Amino acid sequence: MSDKATAFAPASIGNVGVGFDMLGLALGGGAGDRVTAARSGTPGISIEEVRGLDGEIHPYLSTDPKQNTASIAAQALWHAAGAPGGASLTVRKGVPLQSGMGSSAASAVAAVVAVNALLDDPLELAELLPYALEGEQFASGGLHADNVAPSLLGGLVLCPTVLLPDVVRLPVPAGVSAVLVHPELQVNTAHARRGLARGYSMEQWLQQQGYLAGFIAACNAGDVDLIGRTLRDVIIEPQRAAAVSCFDSVKEAALRAGALGCSLSGSGPSIFALCRERDAINMASAMAQACLAHGIACQSWVSPLDAEGARLED
Repeated sequence: MSDKATAFAPASIGNVGVGFDMLGLALGGGAGDRVTAARSGTPGISIEEVRGLDGEIHPYLSTDPKQNTASIAAQALWHAAGAPGGASLTVRKGVPLQSGMGSSAASAVAAVVAVNALLDDPLELAELLPYALEGEQFASGGLHADNVAPSLLGGLVLCPTVLLPDVVRLPVPAGVSAVLVHPELQVNTAHARRGLARGYSMEQWLQQQGYLAGFIAACNAGDVDLIGRTLRDVIIEPQRAAAVSCFDSVKEAALRAGALGCSLSGSGPSIFALCRERDAINMASAMAQACLAHGIACQSWVSPLDAEGARLED
């Protein structure tokens, strides 16, 4: 049992293009949230402060424990554990809001990992997933683990709702990297989900199911060429691409630079590509230049497909 603990949870790529609400990928490179939890004499979970990327008090995120994904997730765990007293959280946001990089998931994951370290009988990492999902569900308006699961466990994770709380960490082929570019834009995930069409043709459904099955098979076989044939989204991407003004140009630049596939990360505006490791640095530059050509500032990251998940820090 500790009196204080700090946890880091990485950003993530939701959907991974081909697997809407079912696939997620942890993002390496240092983008993530940190939460410090300290024991308190006041029952339940409270938030001391939330600071942004600039180190200043965050102008938008609430310290109301009923309105913040970190505290909602932590409270779910604290209550389930029957822990005495309470804990106070300090949140350091390293993932931009409404970025398509799993911002709310990173806060929820970091919070449960930090609070778990305060318990007399801490849970295993994978057992924390249902509690982190409580916070994510509040933020996104739906129960899906494609950001929470990879942020918690790392790597490439298959996490369809029908299997929760069980998830499957997929093997990844050697020599493949993820590149992510974040344009300085915002897309509200909950609004983006509500705007999706409710009906699809049998042809579309079969095509997308085929791509998803092929992508999973490619990962299991380490077949890089098959990843390039199957990393496609024919249902969700066409509906969301117009909300990100630079998307078509960035995707075209990625494919010209040799990407295996390129799509929106989550609901956007972030855009990711998978590529051979040797192409990653040049691809990140090409994608960023395409974004800048639209007059939109951006950041970029290059990540392995087996990036580490959440962890406690000294």
